[in-house]
Amino acid sequence: MKIGILQTGRAPDDLIAEHGDYDGMFRTLLAGRGFTFETYPVLDGVFPNSIDDADGWLITGSRFGAYEDHPWIAPLEEFLRAAYAAGRPIVGVCFGHQILAQALGGKVEKFDGGWSVGTETYNSDAGPKRLMAWHQDQVTVAPTEAQVIGKTDFCANAMLAYGDKALTVQPHPEFNAPFMAALLASRGEVLPPEVAQAAKDRLSSDLATTELADMFTEFFKRPRQAVSKKAS
Repeated sequence: MKIGILQTGRAPDDLIAEHGDYDGMFRTLLAGRGFTFETYPVLDGVFPNSIDDADGWLITGSRFGAYEDHPWIAPLEEFLRAAYAAGRPIVGVCFGHQILAQALGGKVEKFDGGWSVGTETYNSDAGPKRLMAWHQDQVTVAPTEAQVIGKTDFCANAMLAYGDKALTVQPHPEFNAPFMAALLASRGEVLPPEVAQAAKDRLSSDLATTELADMFTEFFKRPRQAVSKKAS
């Protein structure tokens, strides 16, 4: 099964040599599960020719806001709406979680409650899951088609399921503790000092990474009714 990675952001340049870029992190997360991958750097304006160029689509995280006025945002939303309508399975993480919600009528904004950074416990339908977070933006109003399947007190719409069509999460299952520690060292100055320190204090390697990889795999490979091939 071919997964098209819609890359909407990049890891900091000084961390890529050791930790890889965001698309590579997802390739690692889902390695050995019967997938092939192709990356489309949509933040550079490089899009697939068609929603049929892959069997499923995965949207990465990004430092950009879904509500910001970048030239690639509207085309990405249009592409996602077409893929969603055609039944191509979509997985979104962090920014990917937010941009799909926005494309389908939800609301994304900078949360007035501040930041969520570091190891967080998400209360999900499948039990509590410890995962890495790094965000201030969040989905404050979920699309009508979305069902909340995971949340925290800070983030009410942290995991959303759209039937067989999409599965999106606010946390980062592709981030591990070493990368988060490096990210805090490299980019921690953008955070309030107390937030950065609290994140450093509670870093953990006991994460539900495999559980999320299992969730994504099951979702992508779930039997679906055949859909007609129609280029976007």
